[in-house]
Amino acid sequence: MLSAKSAEVIEATLPVVGGAIGDITPLFYDRMFAAHPELLRDLFNRGNQANGTQRQALAGSIAAFAGALVAHPDQRPDAMLARIAHKHVSVGIDSSQYRIVHEHLFAAIVEVLGEAVTPEVAAAWDEVYWLMANALVAVEDRLRAEVAAGGDQADLWRPYTVVARYQETDTVTTFLVRPADGGPVPAARPGQYVSVRTELPDGARQIRQYSLSGTADGALRFTVKREPGGEVSAHLHDHLHTGGLVHLAPPLGDIALADGDGDGPVLLASAGIGNTPMTAMLDHLAATGSTRQVVSVHGDRDQLTHAFRADLTQLTAKLPNATAHVFYERPLGDWPAERTGLVDLSTVDVPTGTTAYLCGPLPFLRAVREQLLAAGVPAADIHYEVFGPDLWLA
Repeated sequence: MLSAKSAEVIEATLPVVGGAIGDITPLFYDRMFAAHPELLRDLFNRGNQANGTQRQALAGSIAAFAGALVAHPDQRPDAMLARIAHKHVSVGIDSSQYRIVHEHLFAAIVEVLGEAVTPEVAAAWDEVYWLMANALVAVEDRLRAEVAAGGDQADLWRPYTVVARYQETDTVTTFLVRPADGGPVPAARPGQYVSVRTELPDGARQIRQYSLSGTADGALRFTVKREPGGEVSAHLHDHLHTGGLVHLAPPLGDIALADGDGDGPVLLASAGIGNTPMTAMLDHLAATGSTRQVVSVHGDRDQLTHAFRADLTQLTAKLPNATAHVFYERPLGDWPAERTGLVDLSTVDVPTGTTAYLCGPLPFLRAVREQLLAAGVPAADIHYEVFGPDLWLA
């Protein structure tokens, strides 16, 4: 993996580069978008660029990769690479764009750090970058081959017709879509997401990922929460109606419930709209007649903001060995509430041998992961999905 000489240089300079990454990444993005405005218009999430979260995620991933190489020079952090690769394939990033990123990222590093970037330092970080980039390209090529083997057309984007839409809450809508070409629906695993490409009034074609929320006969079902200031989510809520067309990429995502996971206990923990992939997992377990012990835990503001509330009750009732635990921060007085406050797994029986899947805001993920570790669940058996840039690494 990383050469011994470069490992020494990276270990010595990682604190310096890490300390300056907050200055490096804005400069990098500004340089890259000035040279390639089409990337901001049609590839990168403009909302996440505006609020800075995408920049933090990039910095975190590079620093985490470098740190992992220093700590374990002969090992590759495949779990992190798989998560990034699924995201890249889902929006259409290709190998040529890694050279664009390299050019502008290293120019930004030199501009910020100046004379500290000696030829030796530059060579070491160049080695780290291409180790990460080439590993990602290899994983992404395999993912594209899997998608092609699944029968999808060569073009990533495929038109779908909206056959129904359902209002889950005031701010959450589910769309049921079928391929407009009449072809088969691509295979999907419960917990995966689809990328949705939307043309906005200014001509930009922005891409967002939305989790699949369950199965349907010959159709895909994805769910969208209208986010404050979310230009794509608002556009879909306001303009995508039954009979309309929308372009989707094939289902992807490395955090998914698999039939080969075994028959041990499974815990599905979510907060807010994070219950979308959990609903798909629960739906799959019910549809396949699973006899696994299933523990569903969900946290929400109140009963009216809780999307899929009825689904949780109905799907749990279909499973012979399932329980559901719901926490409301501010439960409505006239409606029954099981628990009040934030999700607290110390009040829930977590079975021995549990495999856990988490989805929700980053503070929720961190808190629940700590609670699961305290309950004796091994770190390797705790899997998480986060909507938007993965800031856990940052």
